[in-house]
Amino acid sequence: MSKATPFSRLLVANRGEIALRVMRSARGLGYRTVAVYSTADADAAHVAAADRAVCIGEPLPAQSYLRIEAIMAAARATGADAIHPGYGFLAENADFAAACREAGIVFVGPSPEAIRAMGDKAGAKRLMLEAGVPCIPGYQGEDQGAEHLAAEAERIGYPVMIKATAGGGGRGMRLVREAGAFADLLRSAQSEAKNAFGDATVILERAIVEPRHIEIQVFADRHGNAVHLGERDCSVQRRHQKLIEEAPSPAVDAALRARMGEAAVAAARAIGYEGAGTLEFLLDREGGFFFMEMNTRLQVEHPVTEAITGLDLVEWQLRVAAGERLPLAQDDIRFCGHAIEVRLCAEDAAQGFMPQSGTMHRWQAAGNIRTDHALRPGAEIPPYYDSMIAKLVAHGATREEARRKLALGLDDTVALGVTTNQAFLSRCLGHPGFVAGEATTAFIGRNEAALLAVDEAARRRAVLAAAWLLHRTQCAPGDPAHRGQTRLFSRLPVGLDLEFDGERVSLRVAQTGEHDFAVELEERVHGLTAVEVLPESARFVLDGVMESVPFVREGAVLHLRCGGVAHKVEDLTRTPAARAGGAAGDGRVKAAMNGRVVAVEVRIGESVDAGKPLLTLEAMKMEHVHAADVAGSVKAVHATMGDQVAAGQILIEIEPDAGKGNQP
Repeated sequence: MSKATPFSRLLVANRGEIALRVMRSARGLGYRTVAVYSTADADAAHVAAADRAVCIGEPLPAQSYLRIEAIMAAARATGADAIHPGYGFLAENADFAAACREAGIVFVGPSPEAIRAMGDKAGAKRLMLEAGVPCIPGYQGEDQGAEHLAAEAERIGYPVMIKATAGGGGRGMRLVREAGAFADLLRSAQSEAKNAFGDATVILERAIVEPRHIEIQVFADRHGNAVHLGERDCSVQRRHQKLIEEAPSPAVDAALRARMGEAAVAAARAIGYEGAGTLEFLLDREGGFFFMEMNTRLQVEHPVTEAITGLDLVEWQLRVAAGERLPLAQDDIRFCGHAIEVRLCAEDAAQGFMPQSGTMHRWQAAGNIRTDHALRPGAEIPPYYDSMIAKLVAHGATREEARRKLALGLDDTVALGVTTNQAFLSRCLGHPGFVAGEATTAFIGRNEAALLAVDEAARRRAVLAAAWLLHRTQCAPGDPAHRGQTRLFSRLPVGLDLEFDGERVSLRVAQTGEHDFAVELEERVHGLTAVEVLPESARFVLDGVMESVPFVREGAVLHLRCGGVAHKVEDLTRTPAARAGGAAGDGRVKAAMNGRVVAVEVRIGESVDAGKPLLTLEAMKMEHVHAADVAGSVKAVHATMGDQVAAGQILIEIEPDAGKGNQP
């Protein structure tokens, strides 16, 4: 198809930072914009930024952003004649692209046929083999019997990777290191794939040990032109989901870039591709590269490509969708410097990267780097969507310059109220292996202990700072909050009982001068001098070192960031010691987060051992198994398949058995 397809009003079928990102480029080209939103996003930034907005339903169980009929109705109601799907949700849904075509609405993306061709991993691999693109040895046949798959795994040779054919984002993917683990991991992968995508079909591939994850950005138009925009290195991942991306890759030279680029363009041409797409490859230690999959959409990490090329990839998408030719030919594309991106996620890295939700009481983006986000102070982080809440991107003349800028920008970012992976990302950027450009897909797993290690000296400093700030509030709630107006209180020590990041801590604080304090922790007294206390930040000298910390106070809870780490501190000084709630090991299994029940493994009356999996929740694109904390008999099950549950809700009750060990 070579005819032009002009449009004037663009509906963005997505949310959060990508919706804002698309709207920014669309308005730059003179297009009106339309937002869609779930009831959970009624106050979201992308809704306020659009010219028009339409509510498309409750977040669950209807999965509003996945409801094609509701989005098409929103387009009709607002006069939108084009739809950009962003990434995630319906971005790679062939039925959605077909619905747009049938309605005469321009879909900013490839054709339904191209999406279908590459959306099935088995079929895509067969197409790539026909096109001469290097592929990983494996099995992509129709026989999905467990015995047949086990035999194919033996033929391929362990370690083997199981992948859901309809999957993405690491879901339905399992690494099998030995034959004895294959059956259980196959069932797990198929179950997750069925729950996530409605299709339990899998393929098998030989697992390449500690590869690089390299992807090539391609663009094609309907006039037969196709180019690549270089590679991105996405090797730093957790649970097969990317955390840090950079361009160019430290492992790719000009010759390898040319070979991989040619293969990617050949793949795009083989399926008559149109628009932005990404070919993902694994790069082994010998420089061999193998096709994994093609993402038929814009990628989360597209800003690093924009940074080194100086191009606006969303603008290119919109121009191609309108029928224009690609703005540049391959020989006209230039690469300049280096760019690195980190994904700031609402998750607790120390708890297996468990997704978090709640209120972001304080948010302030750094001023020296690009930050794509849809946050503001008081923004709600709902439990229904991907845990990524912002992307931070730095560009420099060299890789090291980009890394330094990003590390500084990450440290200057203030995100208080919801636990994030901010400190974990900082440790990744500063790890010697990453600094040297040596990170492979094994980086996090190999260095997990160091990346999760707690700096006890920094933690102690944060505890002391928190105690001082809470002491000021207790003793002088009406004080003006700045230097020169701190009142002089009794020099008698005041005892404080705090819960610091979930741990009970007792301290004593005494004011020894107009701005001077003594803070006693674990029989050691520290001198602290208040320099300045503003409504959202404090500067002080502690043990001879001056530091400034951002903070926010919400009732009895103080959130502060000290030494590069965010902390949550609750003042329990006036709270009874015996607080409500069951103790650990009492047999009451509670939801660790808001989520949807996708598996219940036990029945009332069943005998269980400590550590036995009981129930699985899905939240923010991840599955989390809840296990028995005691041995005993199941006396109550309060959840069923498909239920949406809240964090802290009791799901299963176990009557402890005194005759069994109660340590999982």
